[in-house]
Amino acid sequence: MLNGYTELVGLMASPIRHSHSPAMQNEAFRRAGINCVQLAFEVDNSCLKEAVHAIRILGMRGSNVSMPNKTVVGKYLDKLSPAAQLIGSVNTIVNDHGVLTGYCTDGIGFMASLKDEGIDITGKKITVVGAGGAATAIQIQAALDGVAEISIFNVKDQFYEAGEETVRKINKFTDCKASIYDLADHAALRREIADSCLLSNATGLGMKPYEGITWLPDTTFLRPDLIVTDTVYAPPVTKFLEMAREVGCRYMNGHGMMLFQGAAAFQLWTGKQMDVDHMKQWLREVGIF
Repeated sequence: MLNGYTELVGLMASPIRHSHSPAMQNEAFRRAGINCVQLAFEVDNSCLKEAVHAIRILGMRGSNVSMPNKTVVGKYLDKLSPAAQLIGSVNTIVNDHGVLTGYCTDGIGFMASLKDEGIDITGKKITVVGAGGAATAIQIQAALDGVAEISIFNVKDQFYEAGEETVRKINKFTDCKASIYDLADHAALRREIADSCLLSNATGLGMKPYEGITWLPDTTFLRPDLIVTDTVYAPPVTKFLEMAREVGCRYMNGHGMMLFQGAAAFQLWTGKQMDVDHMKQWLREVGIF
């Protein structure tokens, strides 16, 4: 029940209206008996500074942050968690009496979603496409959790340099071997996928406004025993996952990552564990999963 004591948590991204996060977090607050709501706000880099300042001014409990703000928002915060510093990305902000701390739960959510499906990639090689905030979180968390080798692909845009920095950090601070390649190099893409156990899309291609688009040239790059994942969950089956399904790959969309990164954020805001089993059932009942 909303009243004068209800606290607010935000979700700042652009585009944002497709997001299932507010529905999930609000059900989690209700389930736990916490008088708090999450609302989505259309925020991009042009107004991000002012939006973050509003967290303090309005006394909000915190906020989630998504594309295109994850790699930018840190400079407007007071502190960063060690993981957020290493990753260079923030997806969760906690307001502690006016002190704003940034955390990154994306990589934790990705690895937890694999574990929840009985998938173990420790000691193995994976290929991840993307070099933005979510991609970097996945790559560094996978390296920290014991993945043996990571091949990163990205187009030669403003994020490619960030991908090179991610490779440097992984090779310096973990036991994982990392390399980065131009996504336009299809020979390298085919070669690296060929001996990987998992291929992940960690770009925004496939979601609004890029529905029906994928960077994968054709299905010959895939094989039936390859695990294929997408960080996109709306639509639930992207063009990338359609191609994986056609080949017979085991595939996962971004719903599991959304759930488990959200559970980690929920705990940061409330100090309580999200009832994940209940949330899975509820998300299925309302047609999100």
